[in-house]
Amino acid sequence: MSLTDQTIVDARECAARYPDSRSALLPLLHLVQSAEGTVTSDGIALCADVLGLTTAEVAGVATFYTMYKRHKVGRYHVGVCTNTLCAVLGGDAIWDALSERLGVGHDEVTADGTISLERIECQAACTHAPVMTANWEFLDDMDVPRALEVVEKLRAGEPVMSTRGPRIGTFQEIERSLAGFDDGLANEGGKDVRMLAGLDYAKQHGMSAPAGPAHSPLSVAKTEG
Repeated sequence: MSLTDQTIVDARECAARYPDSRSALLPLLHLVQSAEGTVTSDGIALCADVLGLTTAEVAGVATFYTMYKRHKVGRYHVGVCTNTLCAVLGGDAIWDALSERLGVGHDEVTADGTISLERIECQAACTHAPVMTANWEFLDDMDVPRALEVVEKLRAGEPVMSTRGPRIGTFQEIERSLAGFDDGLANEGGKDVRMLAGLDYAKQHGMSAPAGPAHSPLSVAKTEG
């Protein structure tokens, strides 16, 4: 195996956090990507060994979720939402501009290895459409000039701040934090007022979800329990 002893130690530490160890599979796959830049055969074998799964079970998960890559991506993996709302508000134009500037298409990497591009169907952030991400950090309310500026700064190694959080780290740095290892940036960024507008309004007006009917499965379970 090409994975280091430290990665193996980290994998066992990650698995130990969960009462059911197989629940650690998703973070372990992120850990593998943080170590090798992609989900390798060795990484799949490590996950299977630590969690008591078969390699087929691990591979089935790794190939289901698009965040897990079976080939190397760029130092900065840029996603552009091209689902309906983002597309009509500028997402398609952003994609076309970035693809032309970088000379790559969907799931391709620039020749210098710094940027890879991905068309993303939805980033669950329609409030801020059109939306991009860089290594899964949000870049909200984008337009073509700002999108081009972001990728040029990333290629030049200049710092780029997420619109909701800290400086955008490299793919492997972000993958390690997604595996559950502290990057020291948890308190960076502020409250997203627009995304929380509905919740804030409900709190200010004493609103809450209605109670379920007495015969609902949840109510019955509470009664029988």
